[in-house]
Amino acid sequence: MTRKAVPGVRRRRLGTELRRLREQAGLTATEGARLLGISQAQLSNIEASRFGVSPERLHAMARNYRCSETTYIDGLIDLARDQKNGWWETFREVLPASLLDLAELECHATGLQSANTAHIPGLLQTTDHAREIFRQVVPEFSRTEIEHRVSHRLQRQSILDLPSPPPYQAVIHEAALRVPVGGSTVARHQLDHLLEQSEREHIIIQVLPFSIGAYPGSGQTILYAHGSTPRLDTVSLDQSHGPALVDAEAELDAYRSLLARMATVALPPADSRNFISSIARQL
Repeated sequence: MTRKAVPGVRRRRLGTELRRLREQAGLTATEGARLLGISQAQLSNIEASRFGVSPERLHAMARNYRCSETTYIDGLIDLARDQKNGWWETFREVLPASLLDLAELECHATGLQSANTAHIPGLLQTTDHAREIFRQVVPEFSRTEIEHRVSHRLQRQSILDLPSPPPYQAVIHEAALRVPVGGSTVARHQLDHLLEQSEREHIIIQVLPFSIGAYPGSGQTILYAHGSTPRLDTVSLDQSHGPALVDAEAELDAYRSLLARMATVALPPADSRNFISSIARQL
């Protein structure tokens, strides 16, 4: 039996945005469907991501919902067109869907920002570091699941090696740098890897040292994926049960401001490299 395709995070986001547009226009599902000349059930299936939608119908929906923001409409069309399965689908049966959503978001992002307090960002972890992190999960993962998760994490990192990679800015707290995950040899290798990555043109790494004291966003682990327009950005928050996605406009504005403030109080990139080097020498 052929397995039914599961709508990806971008297809689901399209449905969410179309529902938001209709509601902002003050239309019920019945009224929106009548304007399109389709049944209310068809419109509900589009908004629930069960049905696809053509660029022509998207333009019609935008007109009906009185949306004239060209870049936003173009972004919705991109979401509708790009429905090919990515590499993450090979993990569909063995990893939580939220991890597949994260990989899909990163793959299609026009830019990425992260802020981490307790851990090195997943996009910058070495194989040994990642494996040790997964070994510490409670309840314990099986050896097979650990290897699946390590493989998935390493494949996520491939976006940083693309011919035209998305710019990536990572703010990392000193606490994450000083924890000797896997022992001193693994920890030193991880810090050396951060230094190597920080020299790449499209990657900016900044450190939040203990000396700054309290800072905005402390305790949070944030990944901000930029879309084709700010209205289509997405925030991934690392929680005990896995990544949680946030895409409401007010929340996106708040996280944009938060990350900007964190970058302001963090050490500049050159000073951050020197700081990481000093920690590595102590191992």
